[in-house]
Amino acid sequence: MNGNCSIIFVMIVPLILSIASTTSAAQLQATVEITGFSFQPASLMLPAGTDVIWINRDPVAHTVAADDGSFSSPEIEGNGGRFERAFAKPGTYSYHCSIHPFMRGVIVVSESQAGSDPASVRPQVKLEPFAEGFTAPMELISTKDGTGRLFLVDQIGVIKVIEANGTVHDRPFLDLRGRMVELNTRYDERGLLGLAFHPDFAKNGRLFVFYSAPLRPEAPAGWSCTNRLSELSVSQEDPNMVNMTSERIVLLVDKPQLNHNGGTIAFGPDGYLYIPLGDGGGANDVGSGHAPEGNGQSTATLLGKILRIDVDGMEGNKAYGIPADNPFVDREGVRAEIYALGFRNPWRIAFDSGGEERLFVSDAGQNLWEEVDTVVKGGNYGWNIREGTHCFDPKNPNRSPDSCPDKDARGEQLIDPIIEYGHDLGSVVVGGYLYRGQALAEMYGKYIFADWSKSFSNGNGTLLVATPSDRGLWSLEAIDIFGRPDGRLGLFIRSFGMDEQGEIYLLASAEAGPANSTGKIFKILPA
Repeated sequence: MNGNCSIIFVMIVPLILSIASTTSAAQLQATVEITGFSFQPASLMLPAGTDVIWINRDPVAHTVAADDGSFSSPEIEGNGGRFERAFAKPGTYSYHCSIHPFMRGVIVVSESQAGSDPASVRPQVKLEPFAEGFTAPMELISTKDGTGRLFLVDQIGVIKVIEANGTVHDRPFLDLRGRMVELNTRYDERGLLGLAFHPDFAKNGRLFVFYSAPLRPEAPAGWSCTNRLSELSVSQEDPNMVNMTSERIVLLVDKPQLNHNGGTIAFGPDGYLYIPLGDGGGANDVGSGHAPEGNGQSTATLLGKILRIDVDGMEGNKAYGIPADNPFVDREGVRAEIYALGFRNPWRIAFDSGGEERLFVSDAGQNLWEEVDTVVKGGNYGWNIREGTHCFDPKNPNRSPDSCPDKDARGEQLIDPIIEYGHDLGSVVVGGYLYRGQALAEMYGKYIFADWSKSFSNGNGTLLVATPSDRGLWSLEAIDIFGRPDGRLGLFIRSFGMDEQGEIYLLASAEAGPANSTGKIFKILPA
């Protein structure tokens, strides 16, 4: 996709759509206003049989033309001109204004549900309380050792053991609070961020954590912290405790600013450890600690990348090995640990537990767009040339430019996300899992994820699901939560977890920062 006229705006706004019943109970109607040389909303998700009406509020004429030529309006006069079209068949309809091609929109049409109101078109789940009393739950994972235990990572530096029935052990499995940087309780992106059990954990008891330590003396003065990837071992006397004297630092990454740390580490099906790192923090990927081209694009730094290392090997003075097929091996001036590049803050990653075992990465956007990527070896995902599928200008982050390069400095094509939405829906994407469990049969093979919250003052996160597509962006829907008046949780959605059976858990809290004990875990079940 180039940076001129092929940008598809996919900003699903299921809670804000102007949809109303017409004289026929089975007929729905939606309105798109053309204002400020843009389509508002830029994207709609509708059931089949909906009439869409475009109303031109601008003083000049516009058109509505399908990219595939399936429909085209005459010129729609300014100051109130209208165009109407019925969408009878399911599908994705991308369109533009032929007079002003930078104006883009998309309509995603799902199967019709006769006699239903618009809200009932969305899927619905029930949230069953599982455990509570945490501060800022960041991750919930299983050792897959047959014990049924789950391990809750709390941002404040503690990992707790939770039994399969939801019983939380009083004594921490791991407590790193004395080794971490001091966190800002109002809001902070540092802390204990990731946990990964070695693929052979049941036999060797090895585990890895990613957390923010105080800035080491060798780091540039005035920077924020030094993120650590460390290996530890389970106590030989107690399988529910870590031997705190066993810490071995594997990797140190100095950070210029406190935000954009990444951190949800995971072992891939190849047995190697994958480590997502943010671009260093701040905004726009510029300033102190950022390369002239941005850390996301610079192959001389680990920041803004997905790393892949071999924790079972050692090379030279490193406490790890470099897989021989890493894309930048033996290139002068390039960090061989890099697996993929072009990320802003890829703090949630997960491998599909079935199918092609793809790596899903949610990359938190800046002012306008959020994205989820399926990451391949050597891929460049665009930051800070692109934000999602859209061009990005560090000097004007509130507007997506009409054009930008579609290749990186190596001449490699920038890779578009599979999922994208705008800040009309929320503010920060929270990556989840491609569902492979049994409880939610209608969501099997779909990607369940969320938006953190539309508001920074009061949590109102949105649960989301995306359906795979062979071409282009995946279709996106909001998930209603059963028993909630507005279908939302009413909390900040922080993360997701998965048990040995592939069932998914939702992690949330009432606080934007790592404060108090409002953190809760819910099991996602059919409504």
